[in-house]
Amino acid sequence: MIKVANILNKRAKFDYEIIETYSAGIVLTGTEIKSIRLGKAQIAESFCEFSNNELFAINTYIEEYAFGNQFNHKSRSERKLLLNKKELKSLARSVESKGLTIIPLRLFTNEKGLAKLEIGLCRGKKTYDKRESLKEQDTKRDLARIKKEFN
Repeated sequence: MIKVANILNKRAKFDYEIIETYSAGIVLTGTEIKSIRLGKAQIAESFCEFSNNELFAINTYIEEYAFGNQFNHKSRSERKLLLNKKELKSLARSVESKGLTIIPLRLFTNEKGLAKLEIGLCRGKKTYDKRESLKEQDTKRDLARIKKEFN
């Protein structure tokens, strides 16, 4: 039985307007995948960057595996993302021309046990957009509370 991990970047939806999402494979070592399956990772402060026409996740934190030996991995290092050439070219074009950025949204393992990183092509929100998001959350919460009282 493979344990399914699901690590979210909750801050991304608040700070960024998500335009398009992609699911990318991620190149990991043995101890890294074991830590992810235990849920010992964070993607809140990470971002993606192109280097030599390849996409890398930078500043992704994967805790060192507790039962690892001298071959244990570094907790913060660049990790290569695996996408199709067509997807990589369209992402590179979008990031260069339109001033967009690529942010990791979710780190998860699929049914086969492979680690995947859901990335989003995003545009940064202004402060007034963030205020509107908070107002919407408050009204949804209030409406749910009112519905619960009448039921």
